[in-house]
Amino acid sequence: MTVRVLVADDQEMVRTALRMVIDRREDLSVVGESADGEQAVAHALELRPDVVLMDVRMPGVTGVEATRRIVTGWPGPGAAPRVLVLTTFDLDEYVHAALRAGATGFLLKNSPPDQLARAVRAAADGEAVLAPSVTRRLIDTVTSLPAALLPGGPDHSGPVPALARPGAGPDERGTLTERELQVLVLLARGMSNARIATALGVSEANVKSRVNRILTRLGLENRVQAALFAHSQGLA
Repeated sequence: MTVRVLVADDQEMVRTALRMVIDRREDLSVVGESADGEQAVAHALELRPDVVLMDVRMPGVTGVEATRRIVTGWPGPGAAPRVLVLTTFDLDEYVHAALRAGATGFLLKNSPPDQLARAVRAAADGEAVLAPSVTRRLIDTVTSLPAALLPGGPDHSGPVPALARPGAGPDERGTLTERELQVLVLLARGMSNARIATALGVSEANVKSRVNRILTRLGLENRVQAALFAHSQGLA
């Protein structure tokens, strides 16, 4: 199956370069280009790509805002495109903003072509994608994630206490079971739902349900935040 990609960047030269990298892969195809965030949102709705490569800094509507509009305002049918944020700036503030906006991952524009292609495929499969050069620093400085420390580790048996999102009521607080903790650890290793299902011997639907519960119980918005949380607590 060909992964359909929308490229959003205000520089034509960058869009051309990204198109060349993507279109050289048999399983990847650029279906459209956008010169600003407003166009990116409109083109996403019109072309319905699998993945959007989104520049962070664009005139008018920024890449972060465009990401938020695509992810949270997607009308369906089907799931919203995965947004993979690209930027020349190795700055944590943009990583945080992109993740809060719902981006599936974050890469620098100087990433090697093969790494970019792999990231697009991973994003299309629902896997978390983070630039290796920023992951460690992001984990060290992330401020939007819960501060709770999960006791034990991957081998911890029994329920694992977890904090709900700030301000959540008592009925929204819960626990992570041993199986949910296993799912969290595998998710943090960058595995898709399908791969996690195979590893644990359960259905993909079962894994999806558990991932949703993990996000709810930890007060997180997406798989990338869950992966960062697991790394920050030494679980992966």
